[in-house]
Amino acid sequence: MNINFILSQSDGRAMYLQIMEQIEQRVAIGDWPPGTKLPSIRALAISLRVSVITVKRAYLELERMGVIVTQQGKGSWINDSLDLLSLQRQELDGALQKTAELAKTLSLSKEEILLLLNPYFE
Repeated sequence: MNINFILSQSDGRAMYLQIMEQIEQRVAIGDWPPGTKLPSIRALAISLRVSVITVKRAYLELERMGVIVTQQGKGSWINDSLDLLSLQRQELDGALQKTAELAKTLSLSKEEILLLLNPYFE
């Protein structure tokens, strides 16, 4: 399993939130489909050079949200009954929000943004 997460100390968000976001992104874009086994908490913590508690919190939150399932002694995996469309929609909403914020800083109009999007729909 490819775990090329990018965690940043300068990001204002907690590390566990960054881990959660990157797992959700991998699921939403299809890199980690439902049923995919996740690395153990300890293995991911070592790989990312963060504490076990940080990864455990990310996994607990993802489980609470229904993104992953954990079974004691067997590990964690992407939930087979995950509403993938909903997760993908959330991912799109987040990307659009970031795009809109950047567009505002560049003083782009709605029309200019739509023109920039056109090539991606062809």
